[in-house]
Amino acid sequence: MKNTHTCPKCGSRQIVRIPDTPRRHASGNNIYTTTVTLMGKIPVIRYVCCDCGFVENWVETQGERAEIARVFG
Repeated sequence: MKNTHTCPKCGSRQIVRIPDTPRRHASGNNIYTTTVTLMGKIPVIRYVCCDCGFVENWVETQGERAEIARVFG
């Protein structure tokens, strides 16, 4: 959905990007790469189909993906 702007389940083009809210330390589906509070938070950005409700999750930047690979890989 992020790249095609089309829902793979129902074909809708009513796709909304739900960004991370940086000021909320526990918002969304974050991946934490450290146990230190408020540090090492990598946001997982959600794309939602407003017709059927299907959701995709994305870690959008290469730097963030590299950090996940370093910590968890």
